[in-house]
Formats: sequence, C-alpha cells, structure tokens
Amino acid sequence: MNISVLGAGNGGTAVAAELSLRGHYVNLIKTSHAMHDDNFDYIIKKGGQVNLIENGKKVTARINNVTRDISQISDSEIIIIYIQTNYHEKLIKRIKPYLCDGQILLINPGYLSTAYVIKHCNDVDITVCEAQSSFVDCRITQPGTIKIGFRNVRNPIGIYPKSQKSYSKNKLNQLGYPFVYLPSVVEAALHNPNLIVHTVGAIMSIPRIEKTKGDYCMYHEVFTPSVWKILEDLDKEKMNVMEKLGCKRISYVEACKFRNTLDDKRNAKDVFFWYAGMPTRAKGPTVVDSRYITEDVPQGLVLLETLGYKLKVKTPICTSLINIASAALGRNFRSEGRSIERLGSEVLENIIIDREEVASLN
Repeated sequence: MNISVLGAGNGGTAVAAELSLRGHYVNLIKTSHAMHDDNFDYIIKKGGQVNLIENGKKVTARINNVTRDISQISDSEIIIIYIQTNYHEKLIKRIKPYLCDGQILLINPGYLSTAYVIKHCNDVDITVCEAQSSFVDCRITQPGTIKIGFRNVRNPIGIYPKSQKSYSKNKLNQLGYPFVYLPSVVEAALHNPNLIVHTVGAIMSIPRIEKTKGDYCMYHEVFTPSVWKILEDLDKEKMNVMEKLGCKRISYVEACKFRNTLDDKRNAKDVFFWYAGMPTRAKGPTVVDSRYITEDVPQGLVLLETLGYKLKVKTPICTSLINIASAALGRNFRSEGRSIERLGSEVLENIIIDREEVASLN
C-alpha cells in the first residue's frame, strides 16, 4: 500500500522504516522544525536509509520518500499521525486540503483527536482510527539509527465510525502489527497509558529531575508504594468516567498487561513493574518542562477532568495534579488543554453515540 507517516521523530521514523521493510511504499513527512532535524536531514542525505537495532541485531531499511511536502498524503490509503498530541488540531487543519474520500487516518496515540478530524474535515469521507499507545518504544541514538527497546504484543485500536470497522480492519491488518480492535475510539483515548503513568510519574519526580539534572530514569525509581497509591486513585477516577461513558471498567495495570504480555496468568501489577524495570528504558524525563507533563497534563488530564465535570464524576486527584503541574511550570494547562469545548460538544456526543450503538450490537 501507499502509506504516509506524518512525524519524523522516534516512533514515526521507526514505523516508516518497518513498513518499508514490509514492502509498502512509504512517505515519511516531517511536519515541523521543532526537533530531530539532524536525523531527518541525514536520512534524506542517505537516500531514505534508516538502521533499526533491536536485541543487538541491525537491519537496514530504505524509506521511499522522505519529505516535508504534506501534499504527498493525497495518494496514500493510510495516513499515520505520529506527532505529539498538543499539535494534532493544528496538523489536522493543515492536511485537510489534501485528504481524500476513502482514506484511513490512524492517529498514534489519539486522546480523542477523532473529534478534531470530525470538527474540521466533516466534508471528507474518511475513517479515523486511534491507537492506545505507540507500536514500538524506541529512541534515535544517532542520525539515521534507531534502537528499539520494546514493542507491544497487542496494539489496541479504536475505529470511527463503526460502519467502517470491517473495511478498516482489512487494511490495517496489512501493516503487520498485532492490532486488536476496541469497541470505539473512546477506549483507545482514555486507556492511553501516558494519561496515568507519565503524569503521576513526572509530577512526583520533579525534585529528583532537578536534583540529578536529568540523570534519572523515572520508570526505575518513582513508583514507590506511596506514589503508587496516587496512581491507583487517579486510575479509579478514570475508570469512573469511562464507566459513565458505557465502557468496561479496566484498570491501568490490566490494560498495560494486555498490551505487554501474552501470558494472561501473570499478575497485572507485576507485569507493569517488569515493564518499568527493563534495562532498555531510556533516561528521562531529563527536564521538568518535558512532554511527560506539557503533553499529558493538558491533553490527557484536562480531558479527563472536563469529561468528569460533564458527567458529574468527581476527579479530585486529576484536578490536584493539573494544579501542581501548572504551578510548577508557571502555565495554565487548562487554558491550553483538551476540553469538551475545544473538541466540540456536539462532535463528542456523536462519537459517544457511535460507541453506544457498538455496545448495543455486541
């Protein structure tokens, strides 16, 4: 297939390289100059060549088309958005003139960016899919080289509208990733693990990050018994909101277990700490002003809080974390965050109705 990957950072470059190795024609499109320009320029210089290192083995891929020309998406059957969720709405507005009927837009991950697509592209007949989390955990170690530390054994995906589920599954299964399909994009959005683990982990790590000047691995250190209680209370608030939306009550650790192991007999909490303790985990966050807070607080926690307010579900831990993060960084994360008003109240209603109809049919 002809596939476009929008976003040439760690995950976007790795997925573009893997899809190229699987025989697809891939456009890797850089959408900004914010970061990773040296990697992008190097790949262009080398004619699309990318080295992937996993478990000590190196494979070399050659991406067909490496460019900044967003118009290239017009010929693609699947378009994968692989940028920070803070910039989804702006990017969706930019690509709208080049979208065509029948395309699949896969947002990885989404945080309900399906709403932005409906809001700004409602005259284009496209299907929107949202992933819970990145297919691969990886880092650019030097220009043109990516080290893969971990990959999900299952990649949960939500599809909107439900009427396109069969068609979309057929197309997505050709990508070669182990997808499993959720009742809707709502489950994909709110089970984004970073909503829980990045926010609690990074906020509770603020003194450690500053003390060590970034010589720190959050996953290895922060989740002590007391911090774990905060994580569990935030997770309960999220499950309460999801239950009000008609979703099955699934904890953070159970969702983590589902993505990370095929051994269903393992204890879910043990799976998390096995995953968190992997020696392949990269250091970070290295600064307090990192995406762990600046992305996942306004895009994740603010979304959860605003849904809770709408559904009359109390979210005191969520609210407290937003307040602490805003104070620590001197920013108003609510004003820049993902609220119901910003997503569009009527649009969200349509997404939820689509989900409810899925539930009634299953």
